[in-house]
Amino acid sequence: MKFILTGITILATVAIFALAGVGFDTMKKSQQEFLRLHVRANSNSQADQAAKQLIRQSVVNELTPILYDVKDKQEAMYRLRDNLGRIQTVADSVLQKSGFTYTAHVGIKSEFFPTRSYTTADANLTLPEGLYDALILELGEGAGDNWWCVVYPPLCFLENNIGGKDGIHYRSKILEWLK
Repeated sequence: MKFILTGITILATVAIFALAGVGFDTMKKSQQEFLRLHVRANSNSQADQAAKQLIRQSVVNELTPILYDVKDKQEAMYRLRDNLGRIQTVADSVLQKSGFTYTAHVGIKSEFFPTRSYTTADANLTLPEGLYDALILELGEGAGDNWWCVVYPPLCFLENNIGGKDGIHYRSKILEWLK
């Protein structure tokens, strides 16, 4: 009986770690391992803020399959650089269809971010203020309120349905190690 209880305890522990693999990976990452997305609205007018939200969702939808199975930040940055024109086209298309005369400016650079907390089903994550590499989308003058998230690891994509329940691709370091 003691042997069976020990076995069940071990299996339960492995299952917990397997299901929580995303959370543990995310919490261990250093500031330099995150890649962020920053969308700056043209202004704080209702129309410009609405455009920011449309572009945010369109760009996240576009990025989801591009970044779906990336293994690390360097691969994510490579894929973003390879698709900057595509991202620019998506943003400009949304602006044009919405009747705006300004365009988007898209690039990857290091920029200062304030402290920001993210909550997922598996982890609570707070990124401290500091310099982060980021995909920047500046709409028109870029003088309005902004929106940001994390593209690697993929905290922006929780609402998209690619890679698993709620868009999350689950993986377990313990199961990978056992293979």
